[in-house]
Amino acid sequence: MNRPEITYLEGIRQGLLHVMREHPEVVLFGEDVGPFGGAFKMTLGFQEEFGERRVFDTPIAESAMIGAAIGMASQGLKPIVELQFADFGTTAIHQLLNNAGTFRYRNNRSLPMTIRAPCGGGFGGGPFHSEELEAMFCMMPGIKVVYPAFPSDARSLMVSSVLDANPVVFLENKYLYRHVKELAGPRIAPLPLGVARVCRPGTDAVVLTYGAMVHEAIRAAEKIEQEAEYSVMVVDMRTLKPYDTDTIIAATAAANRVLVVHEGCRTCGFGAELAALVAEQAFHLLDAPVRRLTAPDCPVPFAPELERAFRPDAEAIESALLELIEY
Repeated sequence: MNRPEITYLEGIRQGLLHVMREHPEVVLFGEDVGPFGGAFKMTLGFQEEFGERRVFDTPIAESAMIGAAIGMASQGLKPIVELQFADFGTTAIHQLLNNAGTFRYRNNRSLPMTIRAPCGGGFGGGPFHSEELEAMFCMMPGIKVVYPAFPSDARSLMVSSVLDANPVVFLENKYLYRHVKELAGPRIAPLPLGVARVCRPGTDAVVLTYGAMVHEAIRAAEKIEQEAEYSVMVVDMRTLKPYDTDTIIAATAAANRVLVVHEGCRTCGFGAELAALVAEQAFHLLDAPVRRLTAPDCPVPFAPELERAFRPDAEAIESALLELIEY
């Protein structure tokens, strides 16, 4: 069977095409997603295939976009909203937190809507275009949060997100769009939300991470194994809410040392949730304190050299792992 190599961007694109072709109730809208194809050309050609009633442009008004999606989802459609950048989702917090997130609790009805949110740094976008806001989305009751790291996972999780009965924020790391490739067959099967992926086995330590940091962690683990003969497991969370408690505990039991890595800021970051889980439910399995490696508590720098210092990378992960293993 021919298995072409696809990029992370193409994986998401294939997932969108699949779910739109199979489900006529799916509509997609956002800023410049029509003839222009979106800021990253993700939806190029979509309007030609599906028509202007199913793929259309909106004003620059994220609150109105998400409010419209809530109305559509409540009436039988499955809307997909593209935020050009996740940063701009902050202008629609009321719609997400108070309207979408509480809808099922208030009405006992499903609300199948998906918010696509490109996020993360690594391209010199600075603040407003590079923020990692997963922790903010995760604290909203009633909202699910998905954050894939691989092309095949991205396309399958996109299908699962659109077909889910609840509002889903689907985070897409912009740096990965064209930097990560993977062999993938033609069959697209939905993946259940809330299931992590063990990307690499190991027994000396485990890295719990997601998004672009998965690939940095794998590089660090490979280098440590080659140079120091330490075996490091890497777990890709894939879904941040709900997250996979069973896999985290099993990984902790297998490796006994836990490093949590994410690109977002440290204080109240999502890594604190994972560290708290391990401390509460797997403290007896640890041979060292849980450690976090994150971005510092400051806006994303614009200057490339400062951004490189701001974002964790394979070298920083390697150093943190060595300190943790040799604790």
